[in-house]
Amino acid sequence: MPSDPSFASPSPSGITLAPQIPICQSDIPLDWYSQEFKPYAEEYLALPDRTPESVLPWLDSYVQPALEHFGDSLLLLAHYYMGGEIVKLVERYGGGVSDSYVLALQARQNPEKKIIVESAVHFMAETVALLAHDDQKVYVTNPKAGCTMEMLAKDHMVLPAVDQLQERYGDDLMVIAYMNTSGRIKAIAGSTGGAVCTSSNAHKVVAWARKQNKKILFVPDQHLGRNTAWKLGMDLERLVTLPDPKSRGASWTLEEVGLEALDRAEMLLWGSSCGVHTIFSEKQIQWWQAQGWQTLVHPESRLEAVQAADGVGSTKYLWNAVLNAPKGAKIAIGTEGHFVRNARIEGAKRGVEVQHLAEIPEPGFSHAGCGCATMSRNDPPHLAGLLDLLRRGEAPNLCRVLAGDVVDEGTGFRDRLSEAERNQLTHDARLSLERMIEITEA
Repeated sequence: MPSDPSFASPSPSGITLAPQIPICQSDIPLDWYSQEFKPYAEEYLALPDRTPESVLPWLDSYVQPALEHFGDSLLLLAHYYMGGEIVKLVERYGGGVSDSYVLALQARQNPEKKIIVESAVHFMAETVALLAHDDQKVYVTNPKAGCTMEMLAKDHMVLPAVDQLQERYGDDLMVIAYMNTSGRIKAIAGSTGGAVCTSSNAHKVVAWARKQNKKILFVPDQHLGRNTAWKLGMDLERLVTLPDPKSRGASWTLEEVGLEALDRAEMLLWGSSCGVHTIFSEKQIQWWQAQGWQTLVHPESRLEAVQAADGVGSTKYLWNAVLNAPKGAKIAIGTEGHFVRNARIEGAKRGVEVQHLAEIPEPGFSHAGCGCATMSRNDPPHLAGLLDLLRRGEAPNLCRVLAGDVVDEGTGFRDRLSEAERNQLTHDARLSLERMIEITEA
């Protein structure tokens, strides 16, 4: 594993396996195991408990032979938001845990790694594949692990809107695609001269886009787009939020939105959002502040929460805030629940108290720290199963990730492009990613 300071070590000493936390996205069905992974799931569920004494020997029996088989050619990755067990287990086996920007660059920065296994959502693994070398293969432990925000910005939803906007504005339209999008959306951004962004560099990318004097379509998170505009001092009256794709899909016209408002707008916001982050409110923040706690939120939260909080930033920003806090600090964090649980464990080692912003022990407040249901589909049986099947040369084809792949998070059905289509998509999507890297690294 590269000694990249951007990688976090959520559990440098020991592993604590904990029960699952409440999940807020109850409209998304929880995972069921595909045929290839059922034997591993059955063994896992038959363990007497979920303590390290039970789980680790079982997991070692599959993971260690795979590590020995692939040696230095294997790279394990996980995102901060994965359930605590996966984050700690990936790190235990020499893998890296970080935010989406750092993860996206891992194939490119480590050409000696030929097999890359990511315990994350599908779009994250696809982004790694977009920047991978031809001799590198990327796999995701569970292809049905997705993102509700990305689900509401599929290409069949976004393309009709882009077509309408291009018909009216032509080359003046530029698409900025948040990292939480498929390669197909990133390719749209690239073809319009736009770029990808993450929550940590969105302000840099949007500032760059504004200098191009283009009309910006920010896809998919309306809250990150609005918060970025506020951070840059943009006129919020010149933002237009497009119809909610959850209820309207692509069945709307520019006339319904309002041509005058669209013509006047500097930035258009796709209408989706993250169900985990929209629960945070100014009222919650004020409660914690009144108790003497520092409040930090992710920029996918509503503007009112961002404006009221003591700090706002990406997962990397939030993690570093805990690592760098002085002993005795008290921090209430508004982001995905698995992340906060991991941060709480790490903070306790440093004498820092960490709580989830939504978990307020008083009537009138939600007591549930939201965990992302779709990200939670990556679990020990999928990690053990995929590594064992890879070692045996029997890895499910569905777990292999190529640029342009789209997997239905409910059925597992995959739509894969032809080679010619994939080459064009890779070209356009890489343009948008390269622009992001150039803007960020500059």
